[in-house]
Amino acid sequence: MKYVIGIDLGTSAVKVLLVNQEGTVCFEVSKEYPLIQLQSGFSEQDPEEWVKQTISALKDLVNRAGVSAEDIEGISYSGQMHGLVLLDARNQVLRNAILWNDTRTTKQCKQITDTLGEKLITITKNIPLEGFTLPKLLWVKENEPDLFGKAVTLLLPKDYLRFRMTGSLAMDYSDAAGTLLLDVSSGAWSTEICEMLDIPITLCPPLVDSFDMVGTLLPGVAREIGLSGSTKVFAGGADNACGAIGAGILSDGDTMCSIGTSGVVLSYEDNKNREFHGKVHFFNHAKGSAYYTMGVTLAAGFSLSWFKSTFANEESYENLLSDLGKSPVGARGLIFTPYLVGERTPHADAMIRGSFVGIDANHQRADFTRAVIEGITFSLQESIEIFRRERKEIHRIISIGGGAKSDDWLQIQADIFNATVLKLENEQGPGMGAAMLAAYGCGWFDSLEACAQEFTRVIKEFQPNKENVGQYEELYSVYKEIYPATQSVSTELYKFRNSKSN
Repeated sequence: MKYVIGIDLGTSAVKVLLVNQEGTVCFEVSKEYPLIQLQSGFSEQDPEEWVKQTISALKDLVNRAGVSAEDIEGISYSGQMHGLVLLDARNQVLRNAILWNDTRTTKQCKQITDTLGEKLITITKNIPLEGFTLPKLLWVKENEPDLFGKAVTLLLPKDYLRFRMTGSLAMDYSDAAGTLLLDVSSGAWSTEICEMLDIPITLCPPLVDSFDMVGTLLPGVAREIGLSGSTKVFAGGADNACGAIGAGILSDGDTMCSIGTSGVVLSYEDNKNREFHGKVHFFNHAKGSAYYTMGVTLAAGFSLSWFKSTFANEESYENLLSDLGKSPVGARGLIFTPYLVGERTPHADAMIRGSFVGIDANHQRADFTRAVIEGITFSLQESIEIFRRERKEIHRIISIGGGAKSDDWLQIQADIFNATVLKLENEQGPGMGAAMLAAYGCGWFDSLEACAQEFTRVIKEFQPNKENVGQYEELYSVYKEIYPATQSVSTELYKFRNSKSN
């Protein structure tokens, strides 16, 4: 039996999977690393921690799995998007990486908008947000000019990790699309954006496809891990693109709902000229010559974990979610908005905050639990509504992440989305997508679609209940009124909190 390894470089930990030719995860190891938060709004990591913990995880994987090194044919990567890593002329890291969830760059986002206007959406298909790479680069240029002057190459997190393991400098299209420096239609770095913002285009590394072989392991790395020096290494992709591959989102109309800390609704797109006018993200897929459109709820699973830790800290998630069946559709007129850390889609608003609306003396904890779950799902429905408004057909949705662990929540998704929701047998997210890229790159399959047929298996379907769909449509209309009604209140409270914390 032959094997591949998928490496998922996340925000808080790296997870490595050993996957065989049947798509079975034979072994997995996870290693954590810390965030560096020097002040409010800052979120950084030491790239050396990624390398150290990944090498450690791979050593554990190889030592404990009992598989011959010669039988492990390939490695590929999934990585947290948008994080800025800057290298000097000797390929040494110049500063800590600035991560996707760093919010210091509001000023730079305005600078991009003022300088480029509609050109940015025309070229990159996206609007400037604090999470993207380009605003971070401009922040370094403005606030650390001496350091910026030493920068020769910019990379994203998984690209730096791969460079340290292979010596190859490159970036794949799916991650490059999240920098705001890629001309999505032409598939090249945008000379126009770089010139208008006075950024050397030479900072941008060579572009490759996610399934391209970029080299083999460096001899020292191979020895330390216990792998063969001939192990093939493939470029890999952005975590959302790899998550889509791992869920089999590989043809037009395929849609995925992923609920982790944040929530993502992602839909496959093969038309690079499709226009969403910046209302949702539009990125290159890790599958060649393909794209995906994506809406994001910033505090999806995080809203549930906040609710649990605050009101049911001693209980398991399973016990808490058993409340869903004790409260009817609509939680007896109670609505929750999951804006605990601001919102992304459709409201790019860092100051909006969450709320429970309609609290009655008769409401019980089960109603609050159901309201939280329904509110998270309503927020995700706002992305699906945008897709459908642009005439995208969405009938079947594969649900992964924490939202797929509860059958009651899956039924709520089917009813609110008014679509068939599918549950997978072995849902491993981006790490599986990375393994599939390696499997395809090694020639195990003649297409990613063929790989997905073998590696992904649906075990359960949830059909929308017509009566529930009607009730949710009525309640969803009310939900959408809450954001504009509370926006100014949230802004004033945001100012109050900041004034008291200074």
